[in-house]
Amino acid sequence: MRRLPALLVATLASLGLAFATGALAQKAEAPKTDAKKMEAPKADAKKADAKMEAPKGEPMDINSASEKELASLKGIGDARAKAIVKGCPYKGKDDLVHKKIIPQKVYDDIKDQIIAKQDTAMKKDEKKAEMKKDEMKKDEMKKK
Repeated sequence: MRRLPALLVATLASLGLAFATGALAQKAEAPKTDAKKMEAPKADAKKADAKMEAPKGEPMDINSASEKELASLKGIGDARAKAIVKGCPYKGKDDLVHKKIIPQKVYDDIKDQIIAKQDTAMKKDEKKAEMKKDEMKKDEMKKK
């Protein structure tokens, strides 16, 4: 008879121990979230910013770009794009800041997306020179 209570106590103790360790082994887990879903809004925002800035590929030549193309750059609106075209040609892209066409912060945002090619700057200089010569010829003809 002594065995029965001892066996019963041992059985209950082992069940209690098993229950206690099982309860401890189970920890409260946070609800699982899909990491990709969490990153998706950030990725979408980056894609939208990239679309707002400039098309991928080669940097935009500020000496040959149109006002519409320049206006597509981040921080460059219609007024600044018009001022950029009016101030052409540029020897370097940093001329935009030196000539006070755009502020330094805007330049810092777009400097990797623009370039100032010298061959197009030379062509614009040549065109301006030709236009001046044509105007001078017209003025001389009017005088005669």
